[in-house]
Amino acid sequence: MSINSIDHDDMTGIATSWDNNENSNSQATPKQMKSAEARRRIEMLKEIRESGLTLEEARELGLLH
Repeated sequence: MSINSIDHDDMTGIATSWDNNENSNSQATPKQMKSAEARRRIEMLKEIRESGLTLEEARELGLLH
């Protein structure tokens, strides 16, 4: 299939449906938000540990708040 054979209206419809799906998925519950925040913090702490920094050094560098 050539890019020239794709109907512009079809592409617009697909793009619109993607936008709608993204909007519906963006409504996370407070519990999901806390879980995601905790996962990011755990991942950050793992990366700090793997880098060889201590928690004190990470705080001094502004990596931890």
